[in-house]
Amino acid sequence: MGNSYSSARALRVVHLDHTTVRGGAELALVRLLAAEQAAPEPAWIPAVLVPAIDEDDVFAQLPASVVRRTRGVRQSAGGSGSSPLRMAALAARLVCQAVLTRTHPNVRTADVVIANSTRAAAYAALALQFTRTPLVVQLRDMIDEESLGALGYRLMTKVVLPRADAVIGNSRTTLAKALPFVRSGTAAVVIHSASGLTPSTGRTPHARPTGPLRIGMLARIDPWKGQLELLEAFAAAFPTGTAQLELAGGAPFEHAAFAQRLGERAAELGVADRVHLLGHVDDTAALLQRWDIAVQYSTRAEPMGQNVLQYLAAGTVAVVAEEGGPVEWVDDGVNGRTVPPRSVAELSRVLQELGADPAQRERLGSAAAQTPGLLDDAAVAAAHAEVFRDVCRLRSVRRA
Repeated sequence: MGNSYSSARALRVVHLDHTTVRGGAELALVRLLAAEQAAPEPAWIPAVLVPAIDEDDVFAQLPASVVRRTRGVRQSAGGSGSSPLRMAALAARLVCQAVLTRTHPNVRTADVVIANSTRAAAYAALALQFTRTPLVVQLRDMIDEESLGALGYRLMTKVVLPRADAVIGNSRTTLAKALPFVRSGTAAVVIHSASGLTPSTGRTPHARPTGPLRIGMLARIDPWKGQLELLEAFAAAFPTGTAQLELAGGAPFEHAAFAQRLGERAAELGVADRVHLLGHVDDTAALLQRWDIAVQYSTRAEPMGQNVLQYLAAGTVAVVAEEGGPVEWVDDGVNGRTVPPRSVAELSRVLQELGADPAQRERLGSAAAQTPGLLDDAAVAAAHAEVFRDVCRLRSVRRA
């Protein structure tokens, strides 16, 4: 499997994902491939392999020639946490998927295989054992049991990371958690996810429309993403008045019931008329243009948070939990605000303070748009291309 490396040709790169349901990892991959295909001279020829095409197919916007189905075993999207029976079923599906992946024509002729999700990394590592095909692992989750579950953690630390030829962390925090488990000499870099940033939205803050104060969160609806905590904090900070709360994000991975619970809780708190669940929003730039304050408040440490990059690039005041990847980007009082994690009272206090201080919001928003290190999708794609070339060169040297 795999082919000799030649820097003169575009690389054949196979991207593996376990689902086509609209999630952060899948949206990032779509943006990455769209940027690479738009390049004057693309550095790689992509193929995306997924076990099955779901009804909510995030890859539908990519050319049909790019997306391939590996056939056979559907990898359930899953939620946070699993029962022992579900874990056993997952393990069986991973093994079957590894066999199907290893024999797929695109994988057999690939120069590089990159796993776009943790679950895809598990069957990719199994599929590529005892082969010379380079495996790149995209790290989008914290390497711990809370994030991955017991089985996922064991697979990642015992099988995936020791097999990886390169790991790409979406933050320094994410990468640091993985480094103890990778082989000596493995390429390890930090590249933030393709988040739809462009030079125009990444350097100049938007003028905010007049009207009521608007606070928002851009994240899939999921209990650990912190929508309930934000709702409680909003109601405490603005029990009356005209301030609005907007929660933008779909409810994949079996969380429709949680979305319903958010609506019920808003009614219980007496703010239902000022709380809006928008569902998935494609035009995030227009959405952020009307928000005065944008919040990331996950209830466990967030590996990165593409939403935080989007908040900053749009020049929207970002309020983030003081842990994980987001604090690598947000400096409290400089280009946003940080809040102790899992403290509704503190979040409420900061929201109330910002709501009453337009001058602070304007200052922080202007600084947010100037945050150094924000890359547009083309730059993210170029950074990935360099990783792919490096692992191919290294494999070629080892074979010589």
